[in-house]
Amino acid sequence: MKLDIVNLSKSYGQKEVLKNIGFTFEEGKIYGLLGRNGAGKTTFFNSLNNDISVDSGKFYLEDKYGRNELKSSDIGYVISTPIVPEFLTGREFLKFYIDINKDKIPDLKDVDYYFDLVKLSKEDQDILLKEYSHGMKNKIQILVNIIANPKIILLDEPLTSLDIVVQEEMKKLLKGLKKDHIIIFSTHILELATDLCDEIVVLNNKNLELIEKKNLNTKKYKEIIIKALKEEKKKND
Repeated sequence: MKLDIVNLSKSYGQKEVLKNIGFTFEEGKIYGLLGRNGAGKTTFFNSLNNDISVDSGKFYLEDKYGRNELKSSDIGYVISTPIVPEFLTGREFLKFYIDINKDKIPDLKDVDYYFDLVKLSKEDQDILLKEYSHGMKNKIQILVNIIANPKIILLDEPLTSLDIVVQEEMKKLLKGLKKDHIIIFSTHILELATDLCDEIVVLNNKNLELIEKKNLNTKKYKEIIIKALKEEKKKND
């Protein structure tokens, strides 16, 4: 399975953010999308998810059924600031989500199975979502996307605010998901990207640049990524 992006461009007034992006993402990999704050990572995700209009661009999903235009149902999107119905408990929300989507959920499991996946305690499952920490709300966001099982998962800074223990739990979970998905993970934290991701893509000069992977965690490789990010800053200053 592949996600093909063809000639994606997006501007806000006179400010050009994305310019003629052409790129292919492949199944079975976690892609780390790196860029300085304000480089356009969220704009890129919003464009893919059809949350904003674009100036130009087409998105295609190629799988065993052929090559077709990307549909909203193909994408799961975990945003950086989680939005959940705070008047429900975690269990109530999950049951409600499953109930209204049960005809579209492949290989539906029991609610407790899903809670166990993200290691959410029995006690936390039955308190109101408004009492959840930022990290717990992110777990719920990711869990909903696991249940829906979209082909493409977009993760916009989902682990940045989590403590180290929860980060490790979620990284393990994401690595287990990648086999049958295309996962694009946006972050500005280099160490997190090199630890979790199979490929590093830098949003550089309004376009996507794949940084050739040699030894992902070596000092030299990190220096190559930092150099690309510094060049982007110089062009925007």
